[in-house]
Amino acid sequence: MSEPFDICFLVVDDEESIRQLCITVARGLGFTCMEAANGEEALALLEEKPAHIILTDLVMPRMSGLEFLDQVRKMLPRAEIAVMTGHGSVETAVQAMKLGAYDYISKPFSPIEELRLFLRRMADKIRLVEENQFLRERVLAETELHGIVASSPNIQDVLRMIARLKDTRTPVLIAGESGTGKELVARAMHFHGAFASRPFVAVDCGSLVPTLIESELFGYERGAFTGALRSKVGLLQSANGGTVFLDEIGELPLEMQAKFLRFLQEKEVRPIGSNHGVKVDVRVIAATNRDLEAAYRRGDFRKDLYFRLNVVTVQLPPLRERRSDIPLLVQWFLERLSKGSPAQVTASAMKCLLQYDWPGNVRELENCMERATALGDGRMIDVDDLPGSISNGTTISDEARTSHPTLASSTDLEDIERATIQRVFDQVNGDKVIARKMLGISRATLYRKLKRYNIGSRADFTPASHQLQ
Repeated sequence: MSEPFDICFLVVDDEESIRQLCITVARGLGFTCMEAANGEEALALLEEKPAHIILTDLVMPRMSGLEFLDQVRKMLPRAEIAVMTGHGSVETAVQAMKLGAYDYISKPFSPIEELRLFLRRMADKIRLVEENQFLRERVLAETELHGIVASSPNIQDVLRMIARLKDTRTPVLIAGESGTGKELVARAMHFHGAFASRPFVAVDCGSLVPTLIESELFGYERGAFTGALRSKVGLLQSANGGTVFLDEIGELPLEMQAKFLRFLQEKEVRPIGSNHGVKVDVRVIAATNRDLEAAYRRGDFRKDLYFRLNVVTVQLPPLRERRSDIPLLVQWFLERLSKGSPAQVTASAMKCLLQYDWPGNVRELENCMERATALGDGRMIDVDDLPGSISNGTTISDEARTSHPTLASSTDLEDIERATIQRVFDQVNGDKVIARKMLGISRATLYRKLKRYNIGSRADFTPASHQLQ
């Protein structure tokens, strides 16, 4: 479960006595409290410190409660907002609920217990939503992290980088070919660190329509252009307080790069059609399969944006440079795809998988295993179950053999598997809990392999719980 978090409460009313009463009740519930006499003052407060629960009057000077509600929904889409009405205007309160208000409560509060129960219900909803979101994302992150866990030294270096960067606000640039797992690394950084309970928003810059990129990233006001029938919060603003992952950042047009650089410098987004900026605090992780340094030298990418993003770079190796991980990844994908006992891969089929260069990297390997599982008998995957490009693929290059001494001595599946398990077992000093997590296999599979290869026969299974950092 996620750790408990403090509820931040904001009351907006031009009557000081009402504000003080609401704050007294809210503090009794353990909330952190803020107050504002009007909508404009409240918006200024929210730019500095977002609130989880907002209670606002409907009738206020300078800005009505409905106008304030409309602004807050765009600024803080995850906040819960309720309205107070002391004028018996149920019709206006219902209109507020259509605009996204949680509920309404009538003034004066009689008895006071009614207000306390009202605020407690809002807090319970906030906590439930946050907890469910956290658990969904954490399970996803834990599952996906296994997709990048392996025994090869260069991937272990990546995992160590994740551990060092998971709690920082420093911009990170993830470089690597398509299919190497750049988004998996970004998610691992987010969901295994201090930002885990906050939003994670992934943006595929390469798939955005050029004419719509600005509106997708920064949002727009109602009426900003033809067809803008209602306001829309941009992707950058929806990640407020958390992490935005910009995949294939090199595909952003130069004009959009300039606007994104301004966002990084000013920490502010200005929706299309708006005269006011909105403060946004996000951690930026970008990814690219292009050589951005070469791109800025050609003039295809802004030099100032490159250096702004390239504070820390995580380089992901292609699968052809870590072939010793292929048996582990195959085992992981087959266990995930199986509905019962996972299919086995014949030695000849594994030899084909090891000899193929995998231009699509881990993603291509996953698709290959999914195809083989669908077409095979569910018990055994042989050469005939593999795509022709793989079953007739080229042999391992001399360079690959030099990089992987294990493969240089033999391409026999058992030798590769034995050497891989032995290396992992040695790295963790015989700790079977950590070993099976690093290998991405079940406890039963690990015991079977250890017995088969006579590895660590005298080591006991440690009952202590371990978690990869």
